[in-house]
Amino acid sequence: MDLFNTTIADFLDTAKQMSWFEIGMLICFGFSWPFSIHTMLRTGRTEGKSLLFLLLVMVGYVFGVLHKAFYHLDVVILLYGFLFVVVLADFLICIYLRRKEKQIGQKKADE
Repeated sequence: MDLFNTTIADFLDTAKQMSWFEIGMLICFGFSWPFSIHTMLRTGRTEGKSLLFLLLVMVGYVFGVLHKAFYHLDVVILLYGFLFVVVLADFLICIYLRRKEKQIGQKKADE
C-alpha cells in the first residue's frame, strides 16, 4: 500500500495486516512517557532526564513513521505519530524546566 495512493477506507482496513506484537511494544513503551511527564511536572525537577535520550527516541519514532509510510502502511502509523508527539512534549517540558531551574540557581547565587 502506498501512502500517496490510498483511500481512507483502505487505510482503515489495514487492521487485518497489523503486527499485534508491534502494537504491544509501542503501547508498553508509550505508557512510560505520561508517567515521566507527570513526575517531572509534579516535582518541577529534571534530574535524571537525558535530552539526548529523548531526542534519540523521537528519531526512532520518526523512523517508525517513515517505515510505515513507505513500506508497510497500516494504522499503527498513528500510534508512532502520537508517541512522537508525547515524547516531544516531554522534551520541551524538560527544556523549559531546566531553564527555570537555571534561573532559580542564578537568583540564589546572586543573593
